[in-house]
Amino acid sequence: MARVLLVDDEENLRLALRTYLRKQGFEVVAAGDVDSALAECAKEAFDFVVTDVRMPGRSGLELLAELRAKHSATTVVVMSAYGSVDQALEAIRAGAYDYVAKPFKPEELGFVLRKAEEREALRRENRELRAALLDNHQFEELLGRSDPMKIVFNTVAKVAPFKTTVLITGESGTGKELVARAIHRRSPRATKGFVTINCGAIPEALLESELFGHKRGAFTDANQDKKGLFEEADGATLLLDEVGELPVSLQVKLLRVLQEGTFRRLGETQDRKCDVRVVAATLRDLNADVKTGRFREDLFYRLNVLTVNVPPLRERREDIPLLVDQFIQRYNSRLGTRVTGLDPQASKLVYDYNWPGNVRELENTIERAMVLADAPVLRPTDLPERLREPQDPVAAELARGDLSVKRTTRVIEEILIRRALEKTKGNRTRAAELLEISHRALLYKIKEYGIS
Repeated sequence: MARVLLVDDEENLRLALRTYLRKQGFEVVAAGDVDSALAECAKEAFDFVVTDVRMPGRSGLELLAELRAKHSATTVVVMSAYGSVDQALEAIRAGAYDYVAKPFKPEELGFVLRKAEEREALRRENRELRAALLDNHQFEELLGRSDPMKIVFNTVAKVAPFKTTVLITGESGTGKELVARAIHRRSPRATKGFVTINCGAIPEALLESELFGHKRGAFTDANQDKKGLFEEADGATLLLDEVGELPVSLQVKLLRVLQEGTFRRLGETQDRKCDVRVVAATLRDLNADVKTGRFREDLFYRLNVLTVNVPPLRERREDIPLLVDQFIQRYNSRLGTRVTGLDPQASKLVYDYNWPGNVRELENTIERAMVLADAPVLRPTDLPERLREPQDPVAAELARGDLSVKRTTRVIEEILIRRALEKTKGNRTRAAELLEISHRALLYKIKEYGIS
């Protein structure tokens, strides 16, 4: 039975509407002003709130604002006299479901509430379908149905039970830390802590102390003994984020911990043992850094026992709708908004954009659009201007500062394949001819880039 809170300062109207709605099967509670209504909401939850706009003291618009902030799941219907229709429309823009103009017959309100019930039933069904979809395409906090992400999920599932050191590679914003957390949660150490440090965010002079700790008096301001992160992560998992930024002087000490399971605090002469599962992450090309002498070769091979490469968003475009849906649900909950999705034009802009900032940029973009939106469906005008401008994928790739010929060539190759398939309307044989490659090579590339 749906619960309705009826708010109006006219006692006779409250009585008439309460009597009618109870006969229609609703459970009804009545309040004569906003403060009384909020007190009722604090005691119990209501499916619907029906409120007048103009009342002595606080108005129905103020009630609506508080309900949107504290009880965002409640559907609000406003009642308005003919002279205050503008206020009713303002309430709709502020998040009310509908309004009825006074004077009205009780049947009119009953009809609006029945329509609202149908809408809520559809929303529940939609949420259940979304949950079922997530069950099929969610792996811990990671989300994806593309072939590149399935490879990531499969690799994580296989390596997680072992203490093997894992190197996670990928561009900024792809979700490397989420992969590391998935490894931890699937491991026997899941009940222990997950410790993380960004090796590029701490000054070199302090980094050794952060990692290995120090003895009192080891240096100026070392007023007491301090545990390092390797001690804190004993029996647990330690993520060394941006490990490629680790100074060469500390690379030797890290190698020793990985090989022997021992370390020394700064200022001490005795070794300490630790049992730490190390996961490292980097956006750098460590192989190239080894060749230039920036990164130790022996440490690279010790870290690179098994590599998980997190693909950039442009190589897993079929995951974009899933991610957008997840972010909309997340920020509806956080912001109290009721965004239902993107219109077709906005969806195309989001799908076609190159996303140099990857999943992090997509999430920030959706949050921004939801804050600015005036309607439940996001439109192109709600999106940043950069998404509405013609995209030059090669220029976007170079704008990231990545001068790798190999990676940029892959971007160009994918663009040409997609254009050839569009031009031939999906005829792969003809597309292969246009690209001047074999049909077999094209099929391989289509699978490699996750092109559907």
